[in-house]
Amino acid sequence: MQEIDEFLRHHNITEIEAIIPDMAGIARGKIIPRSKFESGESMRLPQAVMVQTVTGEYPSDGSLTGVTDPDMICVPDASTMRLIPWAVDPTAQVIHDCVHFDGTPVQISPRYVLRRILEQYRARGWRPIVAPELEFYLVDMNKDPDLPLRPPVGRTGRAETGRQAYSIEAVNEFDPLFEDIYEYCDVQGLEVDTLIHEVGAGQMEINFLHGDPLELADRVFLFKRTVRETALRHQMYATFMAKPMEHEPGSAMHIHQSLSDIATNRNLFTAADGSPSPLFHSYIAGLQKYTPALMPIFAPYINSYRRLSRFMAAPINVQWGYDNRTVGFRIPHSAAAMRRVENRIPGVDCNPYLAIAATLAAGYLGMTKNLAPTEPLSSDGYALPYQLPRNLEEALTLMGACEPLAELFGHPFVKAYLVLKETEYEAFFRVISSWERKHLLLNV
Repeated sequence: MQEIDEFLRHHNITEIEAIIPDMAGIARGKIIPRSKFESGESMRLPQAVMVQTVTGEYPSDGSLTGVTDPDMICVPDASTMRLIPWAVDPTAQVIHDCVHFDGTPVQISPRYVLRRILEQYRARGWRPIVAPELEFYLVDMNKDPDLPLRPPVGRTGRAETGRQAYSIEAVNEFDPLFEDIYEYCDVQGLEVDTLIHEVGAGQMEINFLHGDPLELADRVFLFKRTVRETALRHQMYATFMAKPMEHEPGSAMHIHQSLSDIATNRNLFTAADGSPSPLFHSYIAGLQKYTPALMPIFAPYINSYRRLSRFMAAPINVQWGYDNRTVGFRIPHSAAAMRRVENRIPGVDCNPYLAIAATLAAGYLGMTKNLAPTEPLSSDGYALPYQLPRNLEEALTLMGACEPLAELFGHPFVKAYLVLKETEYEAFFRVISSWERKHLLLNV
């Protein structure tokens, strides 16, 4: 706690937001006065927080966390202590790990799931490295969820009416917003890199510098909070829905990933002669084999599957290729020492801890099972059949039947995650949509 105490004194902190990421990647926790936080009294939350659905409901299966609804202890991770730059009073935020009263980890905690996968890598002397790219939309404030979203008005006083991919002027429309985002990210040490305008109207992308998977998951978790808060201060919304607008492309969280040797720091995807290594090919093969069963993590909501359609800048299969953006796994042009894989399948609506854990788990299984990939695709991946589940229900069935993933993630997590997603699916299925009322009410 000494590191935390020094941080609080240095910044004259008056209160702390003690937070954990839940299954959806939503920040849950408590706002605690500094005096209580420094007292050493542990923060407790009900374990059921981990299985709360995005709608605020809970699965009927009370055995997921214990039928008595027990507490868990939340332990602050000093490395995640950061200022909250938009707070009126000096306020800090710190991400917590969740443990039981005997000190053992809460196995359904997303942060623990990622730690569990990373431990498997460390045991083999491997260090995975990731670099996420996050796409998101800026939209006009919309208080009525039944109305379609619209792009916000920029400095010219006009909203975008067409797609402005890579347009500098389109980004400049929102310069004050992005200046605040970069300032807030700098204060928090989030180390964001490039900003571009993506394909959709009002769609942006921010890239992160490569680094440790857990640190990057923490940064993405905090970045989403930061962008949403900043947008509100500029009288607009920022949304990380996978497919927020009917006629615009969806938003992804592409994950670049490579593998280094812990002892030598050498890129294990590259052989001594500079060619792709056997581990590189097996890693890709693991992604190809296990990604369909990981889709409840990469595409966690009904809306997520609307993004995965032909010719809309999103993959529909598990093909791979060199500098090919029409496939699920792209190998960017790079020096041999920088060889990496870009997983283009996850939507930006995913939980960053679970998505990074999932893509690393698939690669790990491919390497440890010495799997062989298909030949790289040099043609249009959209011309091939779908290889990914078309809906959440199909994806949940595949995940539930995949024993290697259950063993790697831990059976308690997989059981809890599946029940949580089934509960959300059932809640959505009860809703009668405007399309049904429009086309079926008087015509069938």
